[in-house]
Amino acid sequence: MLDLAKLTQQMQGMSQHLINEAIAAQKRLDIADNLWQKAQTSQAELIELQANWADQMLFKVAIPVEPLNIFPTIPTPPKTHTVIATDGSQISPSHHEIAYCYLINVGRVMLHYGQSKHPLLDSQPEIFYQPEDLYRSHQWGIKTEEWMSYKRGVAEARELAILGESWVEFNQLNTGQSLPMLALADGGLIYWFLDTLPAVARDEILEPILQSWDLLRRLEIPIAGYLSASRSSESLSFLRLTACQYQEPNCQSYCPHVVFANSDNLATKAPCQKFEPLRDAIFWSSILTPGQRSPLWKSSQRILEYYGEHTVYFCYLHVGTEVARIDFPAWVALDENKLNAALGMILGQVQKGYGYPVVLAEAHNQAVIRGGDRTHFFNFLEQEMIKAGLQNIGTSYKETRKRGSIA
Repeated sequence: MLDLAKLTQQMQGMSQHLINEAIAAQKRLDIADNLWQKAQTSQAELIELQANWADQMLFKVAIPVEPLNIFPTIPTPPKTHTVIATDGSQISPSHHEIAYCYLINVGRVMLHYGQSKHPLLDSQPEIFYQPEDLYRSHQWGIKTEEWMSYKRGVAEARELAILGESWVEFNQLNTGQSLPMLALADGGLIYWFLDTLPAVARDEILEPILQSWDLLRRLEIPIAGYLSASRSSESLSFLRLTACQYQEPNCQSYCPHVVFANSDNLATKAPCQKFEPLRDAIFWSSILTPGQRSPLWKSSQRILEYYGEHTVYFCYLHVGTEVARIDFPAWVALDENKLNAALGMILGQVQKGYGYPVVLAEAHNQAVIRGGDRTHFFNFLEQEMIKAGLQNIGTSYKETRKRGSIA
C-alpha cells in the first residue's frame, strides 16, 4: 500500500526541479537547432566524413538520404484500402505455478475501408512446454523469460505475414483486384538487442522475421513500424559531426572518453554532446507541423548488417498529437509510391484512433491477457493434468499465500 503522507514530503521541491529541467531542455534544443542550420549547408561533406571515419567513431550516425530542409506533407490515404496489425502478450513461466510453461498470445486485426467488409479481430495463442522451448536458450546464456520475448517477436511477424497472404489470396480469388494494403507493427523494426546474442541464437530469431518480410514484399504489402514516444537520437547524432571541433571525427584518438560522459552540465560535455540527452522526437516536434514528415534517414545500427535487402530507413511523422518515428525496410522507403501510400494510411489510422493508430490499439486489446484469462488458462491446464493421472497438482505455498492475503 502506498503511504501518500510520506510521498507528499518527498514531492517537495520537485516542481522547481522540473522548471530547471525545462530551461535546460530549451537550451539543448537551441544548440541542436543551430547545428542543424549549419548542417544543411554541408550535408554532403558530413556524409562523406561519416563514411570515412565510421569505424573510429564512438557513436552511431543515421544518414540522411534527402535534403535536411525538406518536410513533405503526407498525402491523404486511398479511399479503399486495408490495414493489418499484430501485437503480442504472454504468460511468463513461473516455478510457483502448477506447471512450468509459457504462453504467447498474438492479437490479429484487419480493418477494411471503403469496402463494406467486416473487420477481423482475433488472437492466436501458442503454448510452449517442451524442454527445448524452456531450456534450449540456456546454452547461450539466455534466460527463458528473455527468450520468450524474442519468440513473441517472431510470432508477431509470422502472423502479420499470414494475415496479408490470406487477404491477398481472397481478393485474387473473389475480385481479381489488388487493393492498397499496409502491414503495421507495434514498435521499431530494428531488433538491436539481437546484436549481442551468439550467431546461432540471433539467426534463429531474425531469420523467420525476415522471411515474413520477404513474403510481404512478394505480396506488395508495405510494412512499417510505429514508435510512439520514441527515445531514439539517431538523426540527432548526425549533428554531432557538425559540432566536432576536429577536422575529422576520430573519436578513438581525440575523445576516447566521450562515450562515458553522461553529465547534464553543458560545460563538462564534449562539443558534440552539448545537446544531449535531447531526443529526435522532441527536436522534430519543434520543426514539423501536423501532417508533415522529416527527411528520410538510413539507420546505421550494427544489427542491420544481417538484414540484407530489409535494412531499415526511418522518418519522423507529425501525427497531430505527437511526433512518431516510422521505420521502413529499404524496399518500402526507397519506393516513393509505397512510402507515400504507407504514410498516408498511417496518418489516417492515427486520426481514426484519436492520437494512436486504431489498428495497433485493437491488436493490443486482442493480445492482452487479463487476470481472468490467466486463471482460466491454468484451470484448463490443471484439468488436463488430472485427466492424465497426475497427482499433487497445485501452486507453491508462496503463490497460494500471496493470492489469499488477509491484508
